[in-house]
Amino acid sequence: MNVEGLITDLAFILLLGAGVTILFKWIKQPVVLGYIVAGFLASPHFEYLPSVTTEANIDFWAQIGIVVLLFSLGLEFSFGKLMSAGGSAVVTALVIVAGMMGAGYAAGRLMGMNSINSLFLGGMLSMSSTTIIIKAFTDMGLRQQKFASLVLAVLIVEDLFAVVMMVILSSIAVNNSVEGTELLFSIGKLLFFLVIWFLVGVYVLPSLLNRWRRFLNSETLLVVSMGLCLGMAVFSVYCGFSLALGAFVMGSILAGTSYAERIEHVVTPVRDLFGAVFFISVGMMVQPAVLVQYWPSVLVLSAVVVTGMIVFGTSGMLVTGQTLRVAIQSGFSLTQIGEFAFIIATLGMSLGVLEPNLYPIVVAVSVITTFTTPYFIRLATPAYEAVERRLPPRLHFLIDRYRTDAVKEQATPGVWAMMLRRTLPAALCYAIVTIAIIVVCRGYVLPLLHGLLPEWAGTLTAVLTLAGMSPFLFALAVPVRIPPDIDAPAARVPAIVLNIFRCVLAVALAAYAVSISFSSRATVALVAVVAIVIVFVLSRRLRASLDRIETKFRDNLNERELRRSGIKNTVVGDLHQAFMTVGSGCAFVGDRLMDSDLRRRYGINVVSIQRDSRTIPIPNGRTRIFPGDVLGVIGNDEQLRSVLPAIEAERVHDAAPAADVRLTSILLGPTSPLIGSTPRSSSLRDRYEAVAVAVHRGDQYIDSDPDLVFAEGDVLWLVGDRRKIETLK
Repeated sequence: MNVEGLITDLAFILLLGAGVTILFKWIKQPVVLGYIVAGFLASPHFEYLPSVTTEANIDFWAQIGIVVLLFSLGLEFSFGKLMSAGGSAVVTALVIVAGMMGAGYAAGRLMGMNSINSLFLGGMLSMSSTTIIIKAFTDMGLRQQKFASLVLAVLIVEDLFAVVMMVILSSIAVNNSVEGTELLFSIGKLLFFLVIWFLVGVYVLPSLLNRWRRFLNSETLLVVSMGLCLGMAVFSVYCGFSLALGAFVMGSILAGTSYAERIEHVVTPVRDLFGAVFFISVGMMVQPAVLVQYWPSVLVLSAVVVTGMIVFGTSGMLVTGQTLRVAIQSGFSLTQIGEFAFIIATLGMSLGVLEPNLYPIVVAVSVITTFTTPYFIRLATPAYEAVERRLPPRLHFLIDRYRTDAVKEQATPGVWAMMLRRTLPAALCYAIVTIAIIVVCRGYVLPLLHGLLPEWAGTLTAVLTLAGMSPFLFALAVPVRIPPDIDAPAARVPAIVLNIFRCVLAVALAAYAVSISFSSRATVALVAVVAIVIVFVLSRRLRASLDRIETKFRDNLNERELRRSGIKNTVVGDLHQAFMTVGSGCAFVGDRLMDSDLRRRYGINVVSIQRDSRTIPIPNGRTRIFPGDVLGVIGNDEQLRSVLPAIEAERVHDAAPAADVRLTSILLGPTSPLIGSTPRSSSLRDRYEAVAVAVHRGDQYIDSDPDLVFAEGDVLWLVGDRRKIETLK
C-alpha cells in the first residue's frame, strides 16, 4: 500500500468535501448531498479538478465508514427496541422486498433483459440504504421521531434478509433453481450466530465494563468500544456474514449498558469523519457518460425505486397497524437504494450472469435516489395532508378500526400463546448454547485431543461436551412453571406438552453430542447415566447456578433501565439510588438545585451530578442543572417513578433551519413601535428573540440599560435572528 498516496487522497477529498458542504449549508441543502457532489468533483470523471490517485484508497476508508455508521446505529437501537418493533418491521420488510423484487423483475423484462438479469435487478432494487437514511435523519433532526425508529427497524430486518437473498440468487444463477437445504442452512446459521452473539455479549460485556468502570475515561472508552466494534465485524466476516452486521450487533449489545450515551458521544467524531468519506465515495461512482448513454433506463429504474418504495413501504406499515401519517412518512423515507445493490451487482458479475452495462446503470440510480432522499423525506408531511383531505371517511374508519382490533388482539392473547411466549424463547436459547458447545468441542477440542491422546480423544471429548452442556440440558429438562398471571387449569395441557418437548430436545442434544464418539448403544447408556446423575445428584446445585446465570443475564440485559429506575440499587430500607439523564425538555434545565424544588415536589434527594467526565458529589443548592447531566437521586419506588419522566423529558425539534444569529443595527424611524419603550418593556426577547446591546444616539454609544427609553433617530444595535429583526426595520 502506498501510504503517501493514501494520505494524499484522504486529504484531498476531505478538503474538497469541507468546501462543498460549507457551500451546501450556506444554501440550506442537506449535507449528504454536498458529500455526493464533492465525490463527483474528486473523481476522474470530472476533468477540471485533480482526481484521487487510487480509488481503492477511498474504498478502504469508506468500508471503515460503513462499519462505524452501523455501530453508531446499533448504539441507538438496542435489541429491546428491535424486539418491540419486530413484528411491524418484519412484515413491512417482507412486503417491501417481495414487492420490489416483483417490480424490478417486471422492469427488467420490459427493458429486454433475460430472466436472470431481471431477477438480480429486482434484488438490487429491493434494499434501501441504511447508511444514507441514518445520515439524512441525523442532518434533518428526525432521529427521535416515531416513524424514524420504525424505518431503522425495517432497515435492520432488510439487512438480515440480505444474507438469505444472496444464497437464493447464487443458487438460481448456478443451478437455475433454489437449493432448499442450502437456504435452510443459511437461515439457521444466521439465527444461530445472532443468538450466540447476543447471549454471550449481554452476559459478559456489561459485567466487564462495570468491573473496569474506574479506568474508563473518554480516551479508554473510545479505544475499548472501537476495538469491540471492529473485532465483532471481523468475527462476523469469519462466520460468513458482513462487516456491517457484526458492527451493528456489537452496537446493539452495548446499547443496553449504562455506557451507551458515553460511547455514542466519544464515537461521534469518528463516525462523522469516516461517514463523510463513505458518502464521498458514493459520489465518485457518478459516470456522466453512463447517464448520457443509458438515461432512459436510469430514469425508469429511478422512478420504479421511488414509486415502489413509497407504495410498498406505506402499505407494509398500514398492514401492521401503523397510522396513516407514520406509514406515509416511512414510505417516503425509503426511496433509495444503496450499498447492498452494489454487493448484489458484484455477485452477479463474479458468477458471470450479469450484463456488464447493468452495474453502472444501478450505480447511477443509486446516486440519483440518494440525492433525492432528503427532499422526499420533506415531502412526506405535505403528501400525508393531501391524502388525508381526499381520503373517504369509510377508509378512515377501516384504518382506525383495524388499529383498535390489532391492539385488542395483542392485549388479550390465548393461553397457548402466553405459555409459548414465556417459555419457548428461553428453551431455544438453551438449545442454541448447547449446539454451540457441541460445535466448539467437535471442531477444536476433538482435533486437539487427537494429537495429544489419540486413544482417549473421543471419550474425553464426550465427557467435556456433556460437562459443558449439563447446566443447559438441566434447564431444558426442568418442568415449566405456570406463571401466576395465567389460569393454572387452562395452562396445564400446554405446560405438559412443553415439558415433553423440552425433555425430548434435551435428550436428543445429549445423544447427538455423545454419538460423535460412541456407538448408538453406548450413546443411549451414557446419556441415561448422565441424566440420572444430573437429576439425582446435581439438581439443586445446577438449579441454583442456573438461577444465578438467568438473574445475571436479565440484569445485564436491563442494566440501563435498572440504573435509571434504581430498582435493584437499594440504599437502605425502601430507598433506592437511580441515575437519570437530564433531557433537553426538562423543566428544571438551567435552574439551581435550590430553585428546582425537587425535594419538596417529589421527595427525592440529588446526591451526585455527573457532567461529561466530571462527577460532582453532594452538589450544593447553587449548582445548576444542564441537559445531559446524570443526576444521582435517592428515593422510594413511587418517588423515583414520578420524577423520572420529568427529568428525562425531551424537547421535540422540528427540522427547521438554524437561526442566523448576528449583530444587526436598525434605525428607529418616526413610526417605529419601539419609540417610548425600554429594553425591559419592549418585549424584544419574547417577540423578536433579540437582545439590545447598545444604542447609538448622536455622537455617542450608550450601553443598553434596562430602563433606557428609546427615541426617534436612535440606532439600536441588536443580537438575534437576522430574519426576525428585519421585521422591525
